[in-house]
Amino acid sequence: MSLIDIVLKQFPDMRLLKNEPLSRHTTFKVGGPADIMAFPRNEEELAFLFGASKQASLPVTVIGNGSNLIVRDAGIRGLTIALGDEFSGIEVNGNTITAKAGELLSKIARTAYNHALTGLEFASGIPGSLGGGMAMNAGAYGGQLSDVCVSARVLDPETGVITEYEANDLSLGYRSSMPLETGKIVTEAKFMLKTGDKEQILKTMEDLNARRREKQPLAFPSAGSTFKRPEGYFAGALIESANLKGVSVGGAQVSALHAGFIINTGSATAQDILDLIKHVQKTVFEKHGVHLETEVRILGE
Repeated sequence: MSLIDIVLKQFPDMRLLKNEPLSRHTTFKVGGPADIMAFPRNEEELAFLFGASKQASLPVTVIGNGSNLIVRDAGIRGLTIALGDEFSGIEVNGNTITAKAGELLSKIARTAYNHALTGLEFASGIPGSLGGGMAMNAGAYGGQLSDVCVSARVLDPETGVITEYEANDLSLGYRSSMPLETGKIVTEAKFMLKTGDKEQILKTMEDLNARRREKQPLAFPSAGSTFKRPEGYFAGALIESANLKGVSVGGAQVSALHAGFIINTGSATAQDILDLIKHVQKTVFEKHGVHLETEVRILGE
Protein backbone atom coordinates (compact mmCIF):
# COMPACT_ATOMS: atom_id res chain seq x y z
CA MET A 1 0.00 0.00 0.00
CA SER A 2 1.21 3.48 -0.81
CA LEU A 3 1.39 6.19 1.86
CA ILE A 4 -1.56 7.99 0.29
CA ASP A 5 -3.66 4.80 0.39
CA ILE A 6 -2.72 4.18 4.04
CA VAL A 7 -3.64 7.73 5.04
CA LEU A 8 -6.88 7.99 3.08
CA LYS A 9 -8.09 4.65 4.41
CA GLN A 10 -7.87 6.07 7.94
CA PHE A 11 -8.69 9.73 7.23
CA PRO A 12 -10.56 9.97 3.91
CA ASP A 13 -11.05 13.75 4.24
CA MET A 14 -7.43 14.74 4.83
CA ARG A 15 -6.04 17.03 2.13
CA LEU A 16 -3.15 15.35 0.28
CA LEU A 17 -1.29 16.66 -2.77
CA LYS A 18 1.21 14.96 -5.09
CA ASN A 19 4.18 16.73 -6.69
CA GLU A 20 3.09 20.02 -5.16
CA PRO A 21 5.40 23.00 -5.97
CA LEU A 22 6.69 24.31 -2.66
CA SER A 23 7.08 27.76 -4.20
CA ARG A 24 3.34 28.00 -3.48
CA HIS A 25 3.96 27.39 0.22
CA THR A 26 6.98 29.58 1.02
CA THR A 27 7.13 33.36 1.41
CA PHE A 28 10.33 33.37 -0.73
CA LYS A 29 8.20 31.92 -3.59
CA VAL A 30 10.92 29.41 -4.53
CA GLY A 31 11.32 25.66 -4.16
CA GLY A 32 10.78 22.47 -6.12
CA PRO A 33 7.99 19.94 -5.61
CA ALA A 34 7.05 17.96 -2.53
CA ASP A 35 6.56 14.31 -3.53
CA ILE A 36 3.55 14.15 -1.20
CA MET A 37 2.16 17.00 0.87
CA ALA A 38 -0.30 16.49 3.74
CA PHE A 39 -2.36 19.00 5.70
CA PRO A 40 -3.39 17.39 9.01
CA ARG A 41 -6.15 18.99 11.08
CA ASN A 42 -5.28 17.80 14.57
CA GLU A 43 -2.73 15.98 16.72
CA GLU A 44 -4.24 12.57 15.98
CA GLU A 45 -3.83 13.01 12.22
CA LEU A 46 -0.33 14.43 12.66
CA ALA A 47 0.83 11.49 14.78
CA PHE A 48 -0.76 9.06 12.31
CA LEU A 49 1.16 10.62 9.40
CA PHE A 50 4.48 9.93 11.13
CA GLY A 51 3.49 6.32 11.83
CA ALA A 52 2.25 5.79 8.28
CA SER A 53 5.44 7.28 6.83
CA LYS A 54 7.53 4.92 8.93
CA GLN A 55 5.40 2.02 7.65
CA ALA A 56 5.98 3.21 4.05
CA SER A 57 9.73 3.88 4.73
CA LEU A 58 9.41 7.52 3.67
CA PRO A 59 11.26 10.49 5.19
CA VAL A 60 9.12 13.26 6.74
CA THR A 61 9.62 17.03 6.68
CA VAL A 62 7.42 19.42 8.65
CA ILE A 63 6.85 23.05 7.66
CA GLY A 64 4.62 25.84 8.91
CA ASN A 65 3.53 28.65 6.62
CA GLY A 66 6.96 28.76 4.97
CA SER A 67 7.97 32.21 6.19
CA ASN A 68 11.45 31.32 7.48
CA LEU A 69 12.35 28.80 4.85
CA ILE A 70 14.29 28.16 1.66
CA VAL A 71 13.36 24.99 -0.21
CA ARG A 72 15.97 23.94 -2.77
CA ASP A 73 15.02 23.73 -6.44
CA ALA A 74 14.72 19.93 -6.63
CA GLY A 75 12.12 19.95 -3.84
CA ILE A 76 11.57 17.55 -0.93
CA ARG A 77 11.41 13.77 -1.15
CA GLY A 78 8.99 11.66 0.85
CA LEU A 79 6.23 13.35 2.84
CA THR A 80 6.01 17.05 3.62
CA ILE A 81 3.57 17.91 6.41
CA ALA A 82 2.24 21.46 6.42
CA LEU A 83 0.87 22.76 9.72
CA GLY A 84 -1.21 25.60 8.33
CA ASP A 85 -4.80 26.84 8.23
CA GLU A 86 -6.20 23.36 8.78
CA PHE A 87 -4.20 23.01 12.01
CA SER A 88 -5.36 26.24 13.63
CA GLY A 89 -7.47 27.56 16.47
CA ILE A 90 -7.22 30.08 19.32
CA GLU A 91 -8.78 29.92 22.78
CA VAL A 92 -8.81 32.77 25.30
CA ASN A 93 -9.33 32.02 28.99
CA GLY A 94 -8.91 35.01 31.28
CA ASN A 95 -5.34 36.23 30.76
CA THR A 96 -4.16 33.13 28.90
CA ILE A 97 -4.25 32.46 25.18
CA THR A 98 -3.84 28.93 23.83
CA ALA A 99 -3.20 28.52 20.10
CA LYS A 100 -2.52 25.65 17.72
CA ALA A 101 0.66 25.33 15.68
CA GLY A 102 -0.82 26.44 12.36
CA GLU A 103 -2.19 29.71 13.71
CA LEU A 104 -0.49 32.87 12.46
CA LEU A 105 1.40 34.85 15.10
CA SER A 106 -0.16 38.05 13.75
CA LYS A 107 -3.65 36.64 14.32
CA ILE A 108 -2.78 35.54 17.88
CA ALA A 109 -1.48 39.07 18.60
CA ARG A 110 -4.68 40.56 17.14
CA THR A 111 -6.79 38.22 19.30
CA ALA A 112 -4.86 39.39 22.37
CA TYR A 113 -5.65 43.01 21.42
CA ASN A 114 -9.34 42.16 20.94
CA HIS A 115 -9.39 40.87 24.55
CA ALA A 116 -7.37 43.84 25.91
CA LEU A 117 -4.37 41.62 26.68
CA THR A 118 -0.85 42.99 26.43
CA GLY A 119 2.45 41.14 25.88
CA LEU A 120 2.22 39.94 22.28
CA GLU A 121 2.31 43.29 20.46
CA PHE A 122 5.82 42.50 19.12
CA ALA A 123 4.37 39.49 17.23
CA SER A 124 1.71 41.46 15.35
CA GLY A 125 3.88 41.88 12.26
CA ILE A 126 5.78 38.58 12.32
CA PRO A 127 4.62 36.62 9.23
CA GLY A 128 5.20 33.14 10.68
CA SER A 129 2.92 30.59 12.29
CA LEU A 130 3.05 29.48 15.91
CA GLY A 131 4.70 26.06 15.44
CA GLY A 132 7.72 27.45 13.61
CA GLY A 133 7.67 30.53 15.81
CA MET A 134 7.99 28.41 18.94
CA ALA A 135 10.74 26.28 17.42
CA MET A 136 12.75 29.43 16.61
CA ASN A 137 11.56 31.41 19.66
CA ALA A 138 10.42 34.11 17.24
CA GLY A 139 10.83 37.70 18.29
CA ALA A 140 10.99 41.30 17.13
CA TYR A 141 11.51 44.77 18.58
CA GLY A 142 12.75 43.56 21.95
CA GLY A 143 10.09 40.90 22.55
CA GLN A 144 10.12 37.14 22.01
CA LEU A 145 7.73 34.26 22.59
CA SER A 146 9.70 32.99 25.58
CA ASP A 147 8.74 36.21 27.43
CA VAL A 148 5.09 35.14 27.62
CA CYS A 149 5.00 31.37 26.97
CA VAL A 150 3.98 29.22 29.94
CA SER A 151 3.74 25.79 28.30
CA ALA A 152 3.52 23.89 25.02
CA ARG A 153 2.30 20.54 23.75
CA VAL A 154 5.07 18.73 21.85
CA LEU A 155 4.86 15.64 19.64
CA ASP A 156 7.71 13.12 19.53
CA PRO A 157 7.65 11.88 15.89
CA GLU A 158 9.44 8.65 16.85
CA THR A 159 6.83 7.48 19.35
CA GLY A 160 3.75 9.54 18.46
CA VAL A 161 3.53 10.58 22.12
CA ILE A 162 2.49 14.14 22.94
CA THR A 163 3.88 15.71 26.12
CA GLU A 164 3.00 19.03 27.71
CA TYR A 165 6.17 20.89 28.70
CA GLU A 166 6.52 23.89 30.98
CA ALA A 167 8.23 26.82 29.26
CA ASN A 168 11.45 26.27 31.28
CA ASP A 169 11.78 22.77 29.83
CA LEU A 170 11.52 24.02 26.23
CA SER A 171 15.03 25.61 26.34
CA LEU A 172 13.81 28.68 24.46
CA GLY A 173 16.89 30.70 23.49
CA TYR A 174 17.88 33.07 20.70
CA ARG A 175 16.35 31.44 17.60
CA SER A 176 16.64 28.05 19.27
CA SER A 177 14.62 25.61 21.37
CA MET A 178 14.49 22.02 22.55
CA PRO A 179 11.96 21.07 19.81
CA LEU A 180 14.21 22.57 17.13
CA GLU A 181 17.29 20.73 18.43
CA THR A 182 15.53 17.37 18.85
CA GLY A 183 13.22 17.35 15.82
CA LYS A 184 10.10 17.33 17.99
CA ILE A 185 7.01 19.23 16.87
CA VAL A 186 5.17 21.93 18.84
CA THR A 187 1.44 21.35 18.26
CA GLU A 188 0.05 23.98 20.65
CA ALA A 189 1.31 26.66 23.03
CA LYS A 190 -0.11 28.65 25.92
CA PHE A 191 0.75 32.26 26.75
CA MET A 192 0.16 34.25 29.92
CA LEU A 193 -0.52 37.91 29.19
CA LYS A 194 -1.55 40.94 31.27
CA THR A 195 -4.67 43.04 31.11
CA GLY A 196 -3.88 46.26 29.26
CA ASP A 197 -5.42 49.32 27.69
CA LYS A 198 -6.80 48.46 24.23
CA GLU A 199 -5.97 51.88 22.84
CA GLN A 200 -2.36 51.63 24.00
CA ILE A 201 -2.02 48.03 22.73
CA LEU A 202 -3.28 49.08 19.28
CA LYS A 203 -1.01 52.14 19.26
CA THR A 204 2.03 49.94 20.03
CA MET A 205 1.08 47.43 17.31
CA GLU A 206 0.53 50.17 14.73
CA ASP A 207 3.83 51.82 15.67
CA LEU A 208 5.80 48.56 15.34
CA ASN A 209 4.13 47.73 12.03
CA ALA A 210 4.82 51.22 10.68
CA ARG A 211 8.50 50.79 11.60
CA ARG A 212 8.47 47.41 9.88
CA ARG A 213 6.95 48.85 6.68
CA GLU A 214 9.44 51.73 6.68
CA LYS A 215 12.56 49.65 7.24
CA GLN A 216 11.83 46.25 5.70
CA PRO A 217 11.40 45.28 2.02
CA LEU A 218 7.84 43.98 2.44
CA ALA A 219 7.00 44.54 -1.24
CA PHE A 220 9.21 41.60 -2.28
CA PRO A 221 9.13 37.89 -1.43
CA SER A 222 11.67 37.07 1.29
CA ALA A 223 12.06 34.93 4.39
CA GLY A 224 12.52 37.84 6.78
CA SER A 225 15.94 38.32 8.35
CA THR A 226 18.29 36.01 6.46
CA PHE A 227 21.02 35.85 9.11
CA LYS A 228 21.16 35.48 12.87
CA ARG A 229 22.48 38.42 14.87
CA PRO A 230 26.17 37.73 15.58
CA GLU A 231 27.20 38.40 19.17
CA GLY A 232 28.20 42.04 19.53
CA TYR A 233 27.09 43.00 16.00
CA PHE A 234 24.08 43.52 13.78
CA ALA A 235 24.04 41.41 10.61
CA GLY A 236 22.49 44.16 8.48
CA ALA A 237 25.13 46.71 9.52
CA LEU A 238 27.98 44.28 8.76
CA ILE A 239 26.53 43.52 5.32
CA GLU A 240 25.96 47.19 4.53
CA SER A 241 29.50 48.17 5.57
CA ALA A 242 30.81 45.43 3.27
CA ASN A 243 29.13 47.36 0.40
CA LEU A 244 26.74 44.52 -0.36
CA LYS A 245 23.45 46.44 -0.39
CA GLY A 246 21.74 45.90 -3.74
CA VAL A 247 24.14 43.12 -4.83
CA SER A 248 22.38 40.44 -6.89
CA VAL A 249 22.82 36.85 -8.01
CA GLY A 250 20.23 36.05 -10.66
CA GLY A 251 16.87 37.13 -9.29
CA ALA A 252 18.08 37.23 -5.67
CA GLN A 253 19.20 40.53 -4.21
CA VAL A 254 20.50 41.96 -0.94
CA SER A 255 17.74 44.47 -0.21
CA ALA A 256 18.66 48.10 -0.81
CA LEU A 257 16.23 49.00 1.98
CA HIS A 258 17.56 46.65 4.68
CA ALA A 259 20.81 44.74 4.12
CA GLY A 260 19.75 42.00 6.55
CA PHE A 261 17.14 40.82 4.04
CA ILE A 262 17.70 38.89 0.85
CA ILE A 263 14.74 39.30 -1.51
CA ASN A 264 13.35 37.60 -4.58
CA THR A 265 13.04 40.34 -7.20
CA GLY A 266 10.70 38.12 -9.20
CA SER A 267 12.69 35.45 -11.00
CA ALA A 268 14.98 34.04 -8.29
CA THR A 269 15.64 30.34 -7.94
CA ALA A 270 16.52 28.81 -4.59
CA GLN A 271 20.06 28.36 -5.93
CA ASP A 272 20.32 32.10 -6.66
CA ILE A 273 19.40 32.82 -3.05
CA LEU A 274 21.81 30.22 -1.66
CA ASP A 275 24.66 31.49 -3.88
CA LEU A 276 24.00 35.04 -2.71
CA ILE A 277 23.97 33.92 0.93
CA LYS A 278 27.40 32.29 0.43
CA HIS A 279 28.72 35.43 -1.28
CA VAL A 280 27.53 37.61 1.61
CA GLN A 281 29.01 35.25 4.22
CA LYS A 282 32.37 35.11 2.41
CA THR A 283 32.57 38.90 1.89
CA VAL A 284 31.57 39.78 5.46
CA PHE A 285 34.08 37.27 6.86
CA GLU A 286 36.88 38.68 4.68
CA LYS A 287 36.07 42.26 5.69
CA HIS A 288 35.07 41.87 9.35
CA GLY A 289 36.21 38.39 10.43
CA VAL A 290 32.63 37.55 11.45
CA HIS A 291 30.83 34.43 10.25
CA LEU A 292 27.15 35.07 9.57
CA GLU A 293 24.92 32.11 10.41
CA THR A 294 21.67 31.75 8.50
CA GLU A 295 18.47 32.24 10.45
CA VAL A 296 16.36 30.68 7.68
CA ARG A 297 15.89 26.90 7.47
CA ILE A 298 17.23 25.34 4.27
CA LEU A 299 15.48 22.16 3.15
CA GLY A 300 15.28 19.82 0.18
CA GLU A 301 17.48 18.67 -2.65
